Amino acid sequence: MKITQSEFIISAVRPSQYPVDALPEIALAGRSNVGKSSLINKLILRKNLARTSSQPGKTQQLNYYRVNDMVYFVDFPGYGYAKVSKTQRELFGQMIETYIRDRKELKLQLLVIDMRHAPSKDDVLMYHWLKHYNVPTCIVCTKADKIPKSKWDKHVKVIKETLEADPRDSLVMFSSETGLGREKLWEVINGAIGHITEIDQ
Repeated sequence: MKITQSEFIISAVRPSQYPVDALPEIALAGRSNVGKSSLINKLILRKNLARTSSQPGKTQQLNYYRVNDMVYFVDFPGYGYAKVSKTQRELFGQMIETYIRDRKELKLQLLVIDMRHAPSKDDVLMYHWLKHYNVPTCIVCTKADKIPKSKWDKHVKVIKETLEADPRDSLVMFSSETGLGREKLWEVINGAIGHITEIDQ
């Protein structure tokens, strides 16, 4: 994907605020501090478009980023952060479920998991939620550069077994530091949105 344009569009909390131009959407879900913003920035080769934060739980809306006037990345609030109130967590859950259940433009969900650790209960719940609503899903294992290559297979096996992953779902090992997995993930995304193009180096 040769990136010619990328921009933040809106932080939405309800369907009436979603973009109406019918572009395909790729959504990202994962725990707070799992590296979703860094993943977006590496995919589009921008340093700071998706703002990374040292404060977990800061994202509290669906953040829309438009790329090449061709696709949106939709960044969900991170889950599993203790300082977010129970009421706020419930509102997040309702907002995300409404989006997953009803958004026809959603073509692929990226479930972002820190490869160093087994998926959390929240990760498992999210994955099963996606399966329940028949949402096409790709499991993205971030921070792969933090693990020796000799242990990658072991960590991937733990992630698949903990999630009870559908073998038909793609799994991509990714590093925002080294760019590992960027081309493969763009191939998965392009396949989901029906776009065929060269990957930008």
